[in-house]
Amino acid sequence: MDGPGECSLPEPDSQGSRAGDDIEIVVNVGGVRQVLYGDLLSQYPETRLAELINCLAGGYDTIFSLCDDYDPGKREFYFDRDPDAFKCVIEVYYFGEVHMKKGICPICFKNEMDFWKVDLKFLDDCCKSHLSEKREELEEIARRVQLILDDLGVDTAEGRWRRCQKCVWKFLEKPESSCPARVVAVLSFLLILISSVVMCVGTIPELQVLDAEGNRVEHPTLENVETACIGWFTLEYLLRLFSSPNKLHFVLSFMNIVDVLAILPFYVSLTLTHLGARMMELTNVQQAVQALRIMRIARIFKLARHSSGLQTLTYALKRSFKELGLLLMYLAVGIFVFSALGYTMEQSHPETLFKSIPQSFWWAIITMTTVGYGDIYPKTTLGKLNAAISFLCGVIAIALPIHPIINNFVRYYNKQRVLETAAKHELELMELNSSSAGDGKAGGSHSDLDNLLPEPAGKEGSWSSRLRISHSDTFIPLLTEEKHHRTRLQSCK
Repeated sequence: MDGPGECSLPEPDSQGSRAGDDIEIVVNVGGVRQVLYGDLLSQYPETRLAELINCLAGGYDTIFSLCDDYDPGKREFYFDRDPDAFKCVIEVYYFGEVHMKKGICPICFKNEMDFWKVDLKFLDDCCKSHLSEKREELEEIARRVQLILDDLGVDTAEGRWRRCQKCVWKFLEKPESSCPARVVAVLSFLLILISSVVMCVGTIPELQVLDAEGNRVEHPTLENVETACIGWFTLEYLLRLFSSPNKLHFVLSFMNIVDVLAILPFYVSLTLTHLGARMMELTNVQQAVQALRIMRIARIFKLARHSSGLQTLTYALKRSFKELGLLLMYLAVGIFVFSALGYTMEQSHPETLFKSIPQSFWWAIITMTTVGYGDIYPKTTLGKLNAAISFLCGVIAIALPIHPIINNFVRYYNKQRVLETAAKHELELMELNSSSAGDGKAGGSHSDLDNLLPEPAGKEGSWSSRLRISHSDTFIPLLTEEKHHRTRLQSCK
């Protein structure tokens, strides 16, 4: 193509085409050539394509501020952008809305819309939901990277007491931080299992012993194991509370409430055993202790702290409240209808087991859930027919919402694995860039991340400024005012 000094720009037509309605322009986006007309583009004059209509009169400076290259002989504008995204963006001129093609990254597509100066309000609502989901994922990646950077950071301005708290917190809460921390996490996991097994084994009559009053109590060896486990749980909870950066949030956390419920019954029952007999009858004390010992089953939920699978199940159930509500509603309607029909149909039999509709609820529940204890059953022909229809409807009612619940679990589990991998990838790239920007040392180490450590609290965008060092496709600034446009090859990764 001839240089700017060797050719002259074609003059716009002096008649109606000067207004842009009859001008035809040729754009070449990533090798895909397309002819567009001025009357079509002028519908949205603020877009980049509409600005191409009158840019010829402004000279090469104006032209190259809008495109990557220009061929004056063919009057063809070249753009090094994603052609697939351009095919979607161009729909705004024809249909007044934009739809994202399947397989295009929502954040990359948002950047393409910014480049072509097409407002996000033209993006369809279904596509906006994908964009919001991707933004949430990027925020989660940034949060995870920030937590890791906080763990790597050592603020020399902090006192010894504060540094000790951070070390204890990382040691107890982050098993992946060191081998001793991993050993402690495994030990805690094993003690939870041992404590749960001891609680169950202690109820076997053959392993119980008789006390002074002739009552059966747990074997002293099992009580000693129980006391040792409770001592460990108590020490662990107090150390975590002592080292917690936000103690109010720590106390109100669900898993920490479970920890308290698993520890508290031991000390309350111990107090009632030694001091309660003076204030109340011995029988009442024993009943209160027995009720509190039942609360020990809460310690099994402590396993969720060390199991990512249980945590994923909890979050998946939280996201499936709608499906679970539908399941309960279907069962509730069926239970009411079939219990009322069963009561009505069984009244003609002299030995009927259906005494009332509320009593028939139990029969309807065990029938629709296909349990079938057989303690209550119909004896008439119509009652048996009603029972057959009820358990068939119960199978259908239970099966319908199960698939969405399973999908929620699988999707959330896979998403957590992807986010974890993305955060590690981001850190590796940050370390690589920091080492290459330093004194030329090969490889990376924790010392190479000194310039990436957390800034003092109160400075906004601290994590964003650190993550911009990375050139990976994982991190994209979350719709900030600063524009980061990608080339076509980067967008197609």
